Amino acid sequence: QVHLVESGGGLVQPGGSLRLSCAASGSIFTINAMGWYRQAPGKQRELVADITSGGVANYADSVKGRFTISRDNAENTLYLQMNSLKPEDTAVYYCNADVKVLLPIGFAARTYWGQGTQVTVSS
Repeated sequence: QVHLVESGGGLVQPGGSLRLSCAASGSIFTINAMGWYRQAPGKQRELVADITSGGVANYADSVKGRFTISRDNAENTLYLQMNSLKPEDTAVYYCNADVKVLLPIGFAARTYWGQGTQVTVSS
């Protein structure tokens, strides 16, 4: 079993910054791509940013230039630095990871999600 635990959410004023973290633990052989998604009330979950194991990042147009995704492969940890936050960034932010796990029958690829952390941008 693999667990993803997010932290760092909270209430921030427009223009402020937050840094989200996601720590992965459990029966991990390797972690491939990792990403941040968000879901606002009444809306579908959407990709915010993702990053390969080699560090190649991809961003949603709405956050380009404001958010930076990074990861520490040695610590199995994913980060999202969010600057110049806007009220429309308000959502629950979820961590996602594509993990290669070792099962009794051999290796398998699994996708895991964290429980989410609330980010609220409001004055």
